[in-house]
Amino acid sequence: MTAETSQYNRALATFLDASPTPFHAVSSISAMLAKAGFSELNEADDWSLTPGGKYFVTRNGSSIIAFVVGTESLTDSGLRMVGAHTDSPCLMVKPKPEIAKNGYFQLGVEVYGGALLNPWFDRDLSIAGRLVYRDSKQQLKQQLVDFKRPVAMIPSLAIHLDREANKGRTVNAQKDIPPILMLSDKVDDFRAMLAAEFLPADAEVLDYELCFYDTQGAALIGINNEFLASARLDNLLSCFVATEALLQADSSNTCLMVCNDHEEVGSVSAVGADGPFLEAVIARLNGCTESQQRNRVIDQSLMISCDNAHAAHPNYADKHDGGHMPVLNGGPVIKVNVKQRYATNSVTASQFRQFCADVDVPVQTFVSRSDLGCGSTIGPITAARLGVPTLDVGIPQLAMHSCRELTGSQDPLRLTSVLTQFFNSSGNLGVETV
Repeated sequence: MTAETSQYNRALATFLDASPTPFHAVSSISAMLAKAGFSELNEADDWSLTPGGKYFVTRNGSSIIAFVVGTESLTDSGLRMVGAHTDSPCLMVKPKPEIAKNGYFQLGVEVYGGALLNPWFDRDLSIAGRLVYRDSKQQLKQQLVDFKRPVAMIPSLAIHLDREANKGRTVNAQKDIPPILMLSDKVDDFRAMLAAEFLPADAEVLDYELCFYDTQGAALIGINNEFLASARLDNLLSCFVATEALLQADSSNTCLMVCNDHEEVGSVSAVGADGPFLEAVIARLNGCTESQQRNRVIDQSLMISCDNAHAAHPNYADKHDGGHMPVLNGGPVIKVNVKQRYATNSVTASQFRQFCADVDVPVQTFVSRSDLGCGSTIGPITAARLGVPTLDVGIPQLAMHSCRELTGSQDPLRLTSVLTQFFNSSGNLGVETV
């Protein structure tokens, strides 16, 4: 592994560990952008954007858009956009979660997204997210919180009490996964516990959005350090890659990165890809609401939706189509689906292949088996809302939607190089018709 790759992966691991929730992820991305000279905008203000300027704006603290205003005309060069999402499958704390049973204090949880539940057992878990509280002056305030230490566990049932466990144990999301926090003979007030841990005296917790997370940090593993293991690789890995590429964008093209929340639950929200956030920012960036000019800009643009791809599992190789079996460290993957679960077409795929060739990065292709379904991304949603040419790509990974996932240690920097080339390449993005 080169020194550049090692340094990159250390920064990536730091980002992953600091971002246990979408709120923390957006805070981490915002800090990276601010450090690089990006100015924060507020949606409630008038914007005065200048060519060469670098800006970012957040919504709900869980979605973020950042962009560089290029010196080239938008109607001539279009927008070069990269999209990702900040959320990951997890266990969310219920609004009234307290459970007292057999001398244990537990919290009720709701499963967020399509989580693999079995890997959550027997892990050292912590809690993080956003609190909204009323202070001693009766003012409403919000803040990010993180216990940053193991405070809970979901113990497995012993094999002696379930001899059939290894033959296909199912998990009941209501009964089987409430984590244990402590020994207690009474129903403790969880909000009071939060206030005592995080808030000043006389403050009262009114509500929260909190989730459990695995405290084991990101790590390089493998005999030759060829793998990166971490929670939330899907899809904070793409968020980090997109941010790093945008930081290297020059000021000739107008380049934009969007990281939406709520992808894992369908994207239908004020901050999701099926909401108005990106369209609103593009309208202000374009400086004109006239539909003809907007359509000219969109026609010249390209969106690269980045969301991790399914690598072929060596123990379950038959779950993949034989001609499309991505491998870790084999390069980024172009994702194709004729039912438009991915937004890739032959033109946008060819454009991405060209960007990969420009920086000598190998590229792979994923198509699911014809008798199996596949996931989806923000790509088709964004394409449908904007009408922008789009493709779906991703870094191959294993254990997708587990509380600990696995990817190759070479591929994140490779995709960053490709996206940087995309942002900085000169000329029109179109493909000539002959």
